[in-house]
Amino acid sequence: MRVVVDRALCQTHAQCVFAAPEVFELDDDDRLVYVAEPDDGLIDAVEDAVWVCPVQAIFLEER
Repeated sequence: MRVVVDRALCQTHAQCVFAAPEVFELDDDDRLVYVAEPDDGLIDAVEDAVWVCPVQAIFLEER
């Protein structure tokens, strides 16, 4: 799976960081950074992050 974040939609609520901290984090400037191609073992956490994003800015694509 490939993670895509629509930066135009993202408002940095950071709910994804709580749902999948292995994939999403905030940098020193409070900007979202993420692993675009996380390990397959993290799919459940990433799907949770997609679900909890209040602005639906996170998408999953097949590799």
